[in-house]
Amino acid sequence: MCIEQLSWLPAHPDLAGAIRSARAEQDFDRRAASAVALAGYRRDFVMTDKLDRLLTELSDNVRALAQAGAQRTPVRIALLSSHTVEHLASAIRIAGLSRRLVAQVHVAPYGLYRQVLLGPDPALTEFSPQFILLALDAHEVRFDLPIDAPEADVAAAIDARISDLRQLWRNARDRYAAKVIQQTLVPAAPPIFGSFEGLVPASPFALTERLNAAMRTAARQDRVLLLDLAWYAARHCHEAGIADPARWHQAKQLVSPFLAPLYGDLVARIVAACLGLSRKCLVLDLDNTLWGGVIGDDGLDGIQLGQGEPAGEAFLAFQHYAAALSRRGIILAVCSKNDPEIAEPAFSSHPEMALRREDIASFIANWEDKPSNLRRIARQLNLGLDSMVFVDDNPAERDIVRRELPDIAVPELPEDVAFYPMRLAEAGYFEAVAFTADDALRSRSYLANAERQSMLERATDMEGYLKSLSMTLVAARISEIDLGRAAQLINKSNQFNLTTRRYTEAELERLVEDPAIVALCFRLRDRFGDNGLISVILARTDPQWSEGALLIDTWLMSCRILGRQVEAAALEVIVGEAAKRGASTIIGEYRPTPRNGLVADHFAKLGFAPVDTHGPRVDGATFWHFDIAAASPPPHFITIERL
Repeated sequence: MCIEQLSWLPAHPDLAGAIRSARAEQDFDRRAASAVALAGYRRDFVMTDKLDRLLTELSDNVRALAQAGAQRTPVRIALLSSHTVEHLASAIRIAGLSRRLVAQVHVAPYGLYRQVLLGPDPALTEFSPQFILLALDAHEVRFDLPIDAPEADVAAAIDARISDLRQLWRNARDRYAAKVIQQTLVPAAPPIFGSFEGLVPASPFALTERLNAAMRTAARQDRVLLLDLAWYAARHCHEAGIADPARWHQAKQLVSPFLAPLYGDLVARIVAACLGLSRKCLVLDLDNTLWGGVIGDDGLDGIQLGQGEPAGEAFLAFQHYAAALSRRGIILAVCSKNDPEIAEPAFSSHPEMALRREDIASFIANWEDKPSNLRRIARQLNLGLDSMVFVDDNPAERDIVRRELPDIAVPELPEDVAFYPMRLAEAGYFEAVAFTADDALRSRSYLANAERQSMLERATDMEGYLKSLSMTLVAARISEIDLGRAAQLINKSNQFNLTTRRYTEAELERLVEDPAIVALCFRLRDRFGDNGLISVILARTDPQWSEGALLIDTWLMSCRILGRQVEAAALEVIVGEAAKRGASTIIGEYRPTPRNGLVADHFAKLGFAPVDTHGPRVDGATFWHFDIAAASPPPHFITIERL
């Protein structure tokens, strides 16, 4: 199979078990909220069907279901088709939940779409559809033309078919006041001329292609929406579930059960867009999302971006895609854990940047948690959270935003940034049903309004999330295997680096060989995986201080794990090391640099008290005192392993 189903949605560790638990729930509101939440996970046809059975048990009260868990809009969709679609109804209903809809689906009798629309149909009249999906296939729309038919005959046949379709569209609108969605035709027969197929006007493939082009033009003129299945099949391999000849001969299925969840989502996103439920704002992380590397550590000239090497070109391509979205009216914002003085100038100073600062309506770079900053962006732009899509390469950050702000769409991302644009496009968050000059100007108007909005902070309770990470900090003396990576961190880290002392690998090796030196490296694991070596701490006794003091010479940490209480857990390890050496005091040193303002109050937060050295301080350094007997490290939710 060529298509990964709903790849932008997160995977659930036990979706089947969660559905069983939801069905056992007696309270309607909690059961409905579970159905809404579970629809937001990646699912195949079997799980979609299980979810639909749960939904069916709740559907007697559609209005209550629409209000349960999160706001959902009730909608009625009728399927009129020339191919089998009964197996697609459940997929549309469940996809609707994930697209903020509660969809009721009516399936007209197989193959009777023309009779239903041209004559009275009591069942459809009683259903009173808001949307009618006219799902036709290429087998149904055949042309009685010889293979050598001239161009004039082909044009006349195409015009006749379009005239017939327009009559059906008019009847749907006039009789039911419904919005029509027309499905384009997927070529059913293999080519008979090879690459010459498109040059023979009456060849089967050429006829289907030409009819689709005429259908798109007519739909635009008649304000009919398109489910462009032909366009989708052309971009993907239709062997994955569209126009499979075996399925067609067995059950007259144009869309196989395998592809039903995706087909349902294609329908739901069009309906949602028509109801004004498409997303409007794309919020982007920076490091390893818009460029490769960490700009605070690597510097402007050290990040991966631009022509000349694959990773840099991939990040540049993603920026170009974001810029194209901006040009069609999608608002761009930035939410990054970064120093704004370092990150923001990249948009004007890096020669390869495709995005510029003026493209970003709200730019928030600080060291606060991302849910709080996303709320701030929403307030600044005067947008609802349900208008926003947040793209971040870090799975832990994606998870916390989903937990804290479930209204925000957070796509799962592939490991290779080269596929970011495709993943974002396939997610369909920005589905459109119209495009006007005003749409194109929307992002610029938000840029103007951004500075006028007041910002009001709202705290986010992180405790539940931090516990759920199941973090383990592994502390060990730097070994020969660790030397290279530890030296790299020492010489690369700038933001979370208390003294910014640099040591070569050889110098570090000598320090590690000295038993009087505390030379520790730290690894962090959580339920998302291993973060690798993320911190280095070097400490020693110093003649300037009493014999009972241990001076922290170097303390640095990767910024990607900030906000997870690693600092408190690491301090607990240092306290243990100091106690083993008979030290009663730990001395911390902070030497300010243009890049490490992030950690200016690091020691104060950990319970250290300032020390007055009664003399000039080198490089503006400050010193901090931690009494092991009188103080304790701050609490944390990290298990510590000492090797």
